[in-house]
Amino acid sequence: MILPFWVLYTFLGGIVVISYFLYASFAFGAGYQPAPRAVVERMLGDAAVGPEDTLFDLGAGTGAIIFRAARERGARVVGVEVEPVRVLILRLRRWAGGPRDRVRIQWGNLYGTDFRRATVVAVFLWPEAMERLRPLLETQLGAGSRVVSHWHPIVGWTPASVDARTRVYLYRWPDAGPSAARPTAS
Repeated sequence: MILPFWVLYTFLGGIVVISYFLYASFAFGAGYQPAPRAVVERMLGDAAVGPEDTLFDLGAGTGAIIFRAARERGARVVGVEVEPVRVLILRLRRWAGGPRDRVRIQWGNLYGTDFRRATVVAVFLWPEAMERLRPLLETQLGAGSRVVSHWHPIVGWTPASVDARTRVYLYRWPDAGPSAARPTAS
């Protein structure tokens, strides 16, 4: 039995796309794994994201967090993504019905991002990436900012809350970080 060309092309195209996503996961230093809906809801809820917030989603993937934060919570959102195919997907989603006035897609390395406008930072990154990110957040986040992380805690910070079921960690800056250390009695 000979398969029609379109079936073969579809199959081969699928293999190429999957291979590229796997390759890009290692080449760009962050694996692609979409955040489940329950996790996204928990992250946005725990961080109390609202219309007054500017949320930065680092490693935005295909937009599970950014579009929900903008549509359902009215937040201004900056999705930062380094992988070009995912950036294209994000831009197409924004163009095709995303809240264009509240979503900005930034193509580039998250370590070169200016976080001073962020009131909320959402991350679902590998531990090494979190370790590299921590000093940037410590020097740039304003008082009262929230950082919400899925799966991996931020080493050296104390979470304000942890949801063990979804592995969502909420941090409030500066209470989470090293500058929040209690003064010792002299």
